[in-house]
Amino acid sequence: MSANVRSTLDLLRPLSFAAMRIEDLDEVVAIEKSVYSHPWTRGNFVDSIQSGYQCWVLRDAAQVMLGYFFVMQALDEAHLLNISVHGDMHGRGIGKMLLDKVCLLAHQQKMQSILLEVRPSNTRAIVIYQRYGFVEIGRRRDYYPAAGDKREEAIVMRLAL
Repeated sequence: MSANVRSTLDLLRPLSFAAMRIEDLDEVVAIEKSVYSHPWTRGNFVDSIQSGYQCWVLRDAAQVMLGYFFVMQALDEAHLLNISVHGDMHGRGIGKMLLDKVCLLAHQQKMQSILLEVRPSNTRAIVIYQRYGFVEIGRRRDYYPAAGDKREEAIVMRLAL
């Protein structure tokens, strides 16, 4: 059986969300480093979990981590701080599944909107967010670190719930 057929069949197995635990961080950090040029540190993740943010992982039936996200709640707004999909799983709807869970949690907490920042260079994510209904509401200058000690602005996007 080809690798593509096998990986597609693997995705047909049940997937499950779980609240992130400190024990998950080796996998989280590995995914983060594999998909971002300037990844969060292990300390960033620990701080987020210990601060009580909504931190969730998505696993397949074999318990392979497919993605994760971190959401901070402030008043009536959920702020999506980090959302990542395992590089081998890009283009398979995992990002949408993660966003679905973010929205479900935000609804349960009676949030009015979800806010996020995204690099302009992350065109794949921007397309996903736009298809999901997020709209650009502004820019943040020099928000992200970039190559060569430079900075990249952030596009600020919002989804009204």
